[in-house]
Amino acid sequence: MTHLEAETADQPECWDRAAALAAARSDLLPVNGERVAVVGCGTSLFMAQAYAALRESHGLGETDAFAASEFPRGRRYDQVVALTRSGTTTEVLDLLAGLRGAVRTLAVTADPHTPVASAADALAVLDFADEHSVVQTRFATSALTFLRAGLGLHDAQVERDARRALSEPLPEGLARASQFTFLGNGWTVGLAHEAALKMREATRSWTESYPAMEYRHGPISIADRSTVTWMFGPAPAGLPEQVAATGARWIESALDPLASLVSVHRLAAAVAAERGLDPDRPRNLTRSVILADG
Repeated sequence: MTHLEAETADQPECWDRAAALAAARSDLLPVNGERVAVVGCGTSLFMAQAYAALRESHGLGETDAFAASEFPRGRRYDQVVALTRSGTTTEVLDLLAGLRGAVRTLAVTADPHTPVASAADALAVLDFADEHSVVQTRFATSALTFLRAGLGLHDAQVERDARRALSEPLPEGLARASQFTFLGNGWTVGLAHEAALKMREATRSWTESYPAMEYRHGPISIADRSTVTWMFGPAPAGLPEQVAATGARWIESALDPLASLVSVHRLAAAVAAERGLDPDRPRNLTRSVILADG
Protein backbone atom coordinates (compact mmCIF):
# COMPACT_ATOMS: atom_id res chain seq x y z
CA MET A 1 0.00 0.00 0.00
CA THR A 2 1.31 3.46 -0.90
CA HIS A 3 1.34 6.29 1.61
CA LEU A 4 -1.27 8.01 -0.55
CA GLU A 5 -3.63 5.06 -0.14
CA ALA A 6 -3.05 4.77 3.61
CA GLU A 7 -3.46 8.51 4.17
CA THR A 8 -6.61 8.56 2.08
CA ALA A 9 -8.12 5.71 4.07
CA ASP A 10 -8.05 7.32 7.52
CA GLN A 11 -9.56 10.66 6.56
CA PRO A 12 -12.85 10.13 8.44
CA GLU A 13 -10.94 9.61 11.70
CA CYS A 14 -8.81 12.68 11.02
CA TRP A 15 -11.91 14.75 10.33
CA ASP A 16 -13.43 13.69 13.62
CA ARG A 17 -10.31 14.88 15.44
CA ALA A 18 -10.19 18.11 13.46
CA ALA A 19 -13.81 18.89 14.34
CA ALA A 20 -13.08 18.17 18.01
CA LEU A 21 -10.10 20.54 17.87
CA ALA A 22 -12.29 23.26 16.40
CA ALA A 23 -14.72 22.86 19.29
CA ALA A 24 -11.95 22.87 21.89
CA ARG A 25 -10.02 25.82 20.40
CA SER A 26 -12.77 28.02 19.03
CA ASP A 27 -10.80 30.96 20.41
CA LEU A 28 -8.31 30.55 17.57
CA LEU A 29 -10.87 30.88 14.81
CA PRO A 30 -12.24 34.03 13.18
CA VAL A 31 -15.18 35.62 14.94
CA ASN A 32 -18.42 36.09 13.03
CA GLY A 33 -18.40 39.44 11.26
CA GLU A 34 -14.62 39.77 11.07
CA ARG A 35 -12.99 40.48 7.73
CA VAL A 36 -10.70 37.55 7.05
CA ALA A 37 -8.12 36.51 4.45
CA VAL A 38 -7.03 32.88 4.05
CA VAL A 39 -3.76 32.09 2.29
CA GLY A 40 -1.88 29.03 1.15
CA CYS A 41 0.07 27.52 -1.72
CA GLY A 42 -0.97 24.70 -4.02
CA THR A 43 -3.44 22.40 -2.29
CA SER A 44 -3.67 24.74 0.70
CA LEU A 45 -4.74 27.58 -1.60
CA PHE A 46 -7.65 25.51 -2.88
CA MET A 47 -8.74 24.65 0.66
CA ALA A 48 -8.52 28.36 1.45
CA GLN A 49 -10.79 29.12 -1.50
CA ALA A 50 -13.35 26.58 -0.32
CA TYR A 51 -13.39 27.97 3.22
CA ALA A 52 -13.59 31.57 2.07
CA ALA A 53 -16.61 30.82 -0.11
CA LEU A 54 -18.31 28.87 2.68
CA ARG A 55 -17.78 31.54 5.31
CA GLU A 56 -18.93 34.43 3.18
CA SER A 57 -21.89 32.62 1.61
CA HIS A 58 -23.25 31.87 5.09
CA GLY A 59 -23.12 35.54 6.03
CA LEU A 60 -20.34 35.12 8.58
CA GLY A 61 -18.06 37.84 7.29
CA GLU A 62 -16.19 39.03 4.21
CA THR A 63 -13.58 36.39 3.41
CA ASP A 64 -10.94 36.37 0.69
CA ALA A 65 -8.51 33.66 -0.40
CA PHE A 66 -5.12 34.28 -1.95
CA ALA A 67 -1.99 32.48 -2.95
CA ALA A 68 0.48 33.56 -0.27
CA SER A 69 2.65 35.25 -2.91
CA GLU A 70 -0.31 37.30 -4.19
CA PHE A 71 -1.62 38.71 -0.91
CA PRO A 72 -2.62 42.39 -1.33
CA ARG A 73 -0.46 44.07 1.30
CA GLY A 74 -2.47 47.30 1.32
CA ARG A 75 -5.80 45.65 2.15
CA ARG A 76 -7.00 45.62 5.76
CA TYR A 77 -8.20 42.47 7.53
CA ASP A 78 -9.08 41.54 11.09
CA GLN A 79 -7.33 38.18 10.78
CA VAL A 80 -5.21 36.29 8.27
CA VAL A 81 -5.31 32.48 8.34
CA ALA A 82 -2.41 30.62 6.72
CA LEU A 83 -2.68 26.96 5.76
CA THR A 84 0.69 25.19 5.59
CA ARG A 85 1.20 21.47 6.08
CA SER A 86 4.97 21.67 6.38
CA GLY A 87 5.27 24.99 8.17
CA THR A 88 8.30 25.76 6.03
CA THR A 89 6.92 27.17 2.75
CA THR A 90 8.84 30.31 1.87
CA GLU A 91 5.94 32.40 0.56
CA VAL A 92 3.83 31.72 3.66
CA LEU A 93 6.66 32.52 6.08
CA ASP A 94 7.55 35.70 4.22
CA LEU A 95 3.94 36.87 4.31
CA LEU A 96 3.49 36.13 8.01
CA ALA A 97 6.72 37.99 8.80
CA GLY A 98 5.48 41.00 6.88
CA LEU A 99 2.13 41.00 8.69
CA ARG A 100 3.54 40.73 12.21
CA GLY A 101 2.20 43.48 14.43
CA ALA A 102 -0.21 44.73 11.76
CA VAL A 103 -2.90 42.03 11.80
CA ARG A 104 -3.66 38.93 13.86
CA THR A 105 -2.45 35.74 12.18
CA LEU A 106 -3.29 32.06 12.64
CA ALA A 107 -1.33 29.22 11.03
CA VAL A 108 -2.92 25.80 10.55
CA THR A 109 -0.11 23.27 10.25
CA ALA A 110 0.82 19.63 10.72
CA ASP A 111 4.22 20.33 12.28
CA PRO A 112 4.59 22.77 15.19
CA HIS A 113 8.38 22.29 15.26
CA THR A 114 8.95 24.44 12.19
CA PRO A 115 9.51 28.16 11.51
CA VAL A 116 5.76 28.84 11.21
CA ALA A 117 5.43 28.38 14.97
CA SER A 118 7.26 31.65 15.59
CA ALA A 119 6.04 33.41 12.44
CA ALA A 120 2.32 33.34 13.31
CA ASP A 121 0.56 34.81 16.34
CA ALA A 122 -1.37 31.59 16.95
CA LEU A 123 -1.08 27.97 15.84
CA ALA A 124 -3.62 25.23 15.21
CA VAL A 125 -1.75 21.92 15.09
CA LEU A 126 -3.18 19.02 13.10
CA ASP A 127 -0.23 16.70 13.65
CA PHE A 128 -2.55 13.69 13.53
CA ALA A 129 -3.13 14.49 9.85
CA ASP A 130 0.52 14.85 8.82
CA GLU A 131 1.60 12.82 5.81
CA HIS A 132 4.51 10.90 4.34
CA SER A 133 3.34 11.33 0.75
CA VAL A 134 4.34 14.48 -1.10
CA VAL A 135 0.78 14.49 -2.44
CA GLN A 136 -1.59 15.98 0.14
CA THR A 137 -4.84 14.27 1.07
CA ARG A 138 -5.73 14.00 4.75
CA PHE A 139 -4.01 17.19 5.95
CA ALA A 140 -5.78 19.31 3.37
CA THR A 141 -9.23 17.88 4.06
CA SER A 142 -8.65 17.93 7.82
CA ALA A 143 -7.60 21.59 7.69
CA LEU A 144 -10.78 22.41 5.79
CA THR A 145 -12.80 20.33 8.25
CA PHE A 146 -11.25 22.25 11.17
CA LEU A 147 -12.29 25.54 9.57
CA ARG A 148 -15.64 24.22 8.39
CA ALA A 149 -16.47 22.90 11.86
CA GLY A 150 -15.62 26.32 13.24
CA LEU A 151 -18.44 27.67 11.07
CA GLY A 152 -20.85 25.06 12.41
CA LEU A 153 -20.99 23.39 8.99
CA HIS A 154 -19.55 19.96 9.80
CA ASP A 155 -21.47 17.03 11.25
CA ALA A 156 -21.31 13.26 11.57
CA GLN A 157 -23.00 12.77 8.21
CA VAL A 158 -19.95 14.20 6.46
CA GLU A 159 -17.78 11.52 8.06
CA ARG A 160 -20.32 8.80 7.21
CA ASP A 161 -20.24 9.97 3.61
CA ALA A 162 -16.43 9.80 3.65
CA ARG A 163 -16.62 6.17 4.81
CA ARG A 164 -18.99 5.45 1.96
CA ALA A 165 -16.55 7.09 -0.45
CA LEU A 166 -13.88 4.73 0.85
CA SER A 167 -15.97 1.59 0.58
CA GLU A 168 -18.03 2.02 -2.58
CA PRO A 169 -16.53 0.86 -5.89
CA LEU A 170 -15.14 3.57 -8.12
CA PRO A 171 -16.88 4.03 -11.46
CA GLU A 172 -15.42 1.57 -13.95
CA GLY A 173 -13.18 2.52 -16.82
CA LEU A 174 -11.89 5.84 -15.52
CA ALA A 175 -8.24 4.82 -15.69
CA ARG A 176 -8.52 4.75 -19.47
CA ALA A 177 -9.77 8.34 -19.75
CA SER A 178 -7.45 10.74 -21.52
CA GLN A 179 -8.69 13.89 -19.76
CA PHE A 180 -10.49 14.82 -16.53
CA THR A 181 -12.49 17.99 -15.92
CA PHE A 182 -13.72 18.82 -12.41
CA LEU A 183 -16.53 21.29 -11.79
CA GLY A 184 -17.93 23.01 -8.71
CA ASN A 185 -20.28 25.72 -7.49
CA GLY A 186 -19.55 28.17 -4.69
CA TRP A 187 -17.32 26.54 -2.09
CA THR A 188 -16.91 23.39 -4.18
CA VAL A 189 -15.02 25.27 -6.90
CA GLY A 190 -11.98 25.03 -4.59
CA LEU A 191 -12.58 21.28 -4.30
CA ALA A 192 -12.72 21.00 -8.08
CA HIS A 193 -9.38 22.79 -8.41
CA GLU A 194 -7.91 20.48 -5.77
CA ALA A 195 -9.24 17.34 -7.49
CA ALA A 196 -7.64 18.43 -10.74
CA LEU A 197 -4.34 19.04 -8.96
CA LYS A 198 -4.43 15.60 -7.30
CA MET A 199 -4.91 13.81 -10.60
CA ARG A 200 -2.24 15.95 -12.23
CA GLU A 201 0.32 15.35 -9.48
CA ALA A 202 -0.25 11.64 -8.87
CA THR A 203 -1.07 10.42 -12.37
CA ARG A 204 0.30 13.04 -14.81
CA SER A 205 -3.19 13.28 -16.27
CA TRP A 206 -4.44 16.12 -18.40
CA THR A 207 -6.86 17.83 -16.00
CA GLU A 208 -8.85 21.04 -15.86
CA SER A 209 -11.24 22.63 -13.35
CA TYR A 210 -13.87 25.35 -13.56
CA PRO A 211 -16.93 26.85 -11.91
CA ALA A 212 -19.69 24.71 -13.36
CA MET A 213 -21.52 27.52 -15.13
CA GLU A 214 -18.28 28.50 -16.88
CA TYR A 215 -17.86 25.07 -18.45
CA ARG A 216 -20.26 25.97 -21.25
CA HIS A 217 -18.19 29.04 -22.11
CA GLY A 218 -15.50 27.26 -24.10
CA PRO A 219 -14.07 24.34 -22.07
CA ILE A 220 -16.86 21.95 -23.06
CA SER A 221 -15.37 22.02 -26.57
CA ILE A 222 -12.77 19.45 -25.47
CA ALA A 223 -15.35 16.95 -24.21
CA ASP A 224 -15.65 13.67 -26.11
CA ARG A 225 -15.82 9.93 -25.45
CA SER A 226 -12.33 9.87 -23.96
CA THR A 227 -13.00 12.51 -21.28
CA VAL A 228 -14.55 12.50 -17.81
CA THR A 229 -16.48 15.43 -16.31
CA TRP A 230 -16.81 15.18 -12.52
CA MET A 231 -19.21 17.45 -10.64
CA PHE A 232 -18.82 18.45 -6.97
CA GLY A 233 -22.21 19.25 -5.50
CA PRO A 234 -25.47 19.87 -7.42
CA ALA A 235 -25.10 20.49 -11.14
CA PRO A 236 -26.62 23.44 -12.97
CA ALA A 237 -29.82 22.54 -14.78
CA GLY A 238 -29.19 20.99 -18.17
CA LEU A 239 -25.44 20.62 -17.82
CA PRO A 240 -25.33 16.82 -17.30
CA GLU A 241 -27.39 16.32 -20.43
CA GLN A 242 -25.26 18.75 -22.42
CA VAL A 243 -22.07 16.96 -21.38
CA ALA A 244 -23.59 13.55 -22.09
CA ALA A 245 -24.44 14.73 -25.60
CA THR A 246 -20.73 15.20 -26.29
CA GLY A 247 -20.08 11.56 -25.45
CA ALA A 248 -18.09 12.44 -22.33
CA ARG A 249 -18.56 10.52 -19.08
CA TRP A 250 -20.54 12.51 -16.48
CA ILE A 251 -20.00 11.75 -12.76
CA GLU A 252 -22.08 13.27 -10.00
CA SER A 253 -22.33 12.09 -6.39
CA ALA A 254 -24.96 12.46 -3.68
CA LEU A 255 -22.21 12.42 -1.05
CA ASP A 256 -21.03 15.52 0.75
CA PRO A 257 -18.65 17.25 -1.68
CA LEU A 258 -15.67 16.86 0.66
CA ALA A 259 -16.38 13.13 0.81
CA SER A 260 -16.53 13.10 -2.98
CA LEU A 261 -12.98 14.48 -2.96
CA VAL A 262 -11.97 11.33 -1.08
CA SER A 263 -13.23 9.34 -4.08
CA VAL A 264 -10.90 11.38 -6.28
CA HIS A 265 -8.01 10.56 -3.93
CA ARG A 266 -8.82 6.88 -4.41
CA LEU A 267 -9.06 7.39 -8.15
CA ALA A 268 -5.65 9.08 -8.23
CA ALA A 269 -4.07 6.11 -6.43
CA ALA A 270 -5.79 3.63 -8.76
CA VAL A 271 -4.79 5.45 -11.95
CA ALA A 272 -1.22 5.84 -10.72
CA ALA A 273 -1.05 2.08 -10.11
CA GLU A 274 -2.53 1.40 -13.55
CA ARG A 275 0.17 3.58 -15.13
CA GLY A 276 3.06 2.26 -13.02
CA LEU A 277 3.64 5.60 -11.27
CA ASP A 278 4.65 6.28 -7.67
CA PRO A 279 1.98 8.69 -6.37
CA ASP A 280 3.98 9.39 -3.20
CA ARG A 281 6.87 10.97 -5.10
CA PRO A 282 5.62 12.81 -8.19
CA ARG A 283 8.33 14.04 -10.49
CA ASN A 284 9.61 17.59 -9.96
CA LEU A 285 7.76 17.97 -6.63
CA THR A 286 8.88 18.18 -3.01
CA ARG A 287 6.96 18.24 0.28
CA SER A 288 7.58 21.97 0.67
CA VAL A 289 8.79 24.75 -1.59
CA ILE A 290 11.71 26.42 0.19
CA LEU A 291 13.40 29.16 -1.79
CA ALA A 292 17.00 30.19 -1.29
CA ASP A 293 17.64 33.78 -0.16
CA GLY A 294 18.16 36.15 -3.01
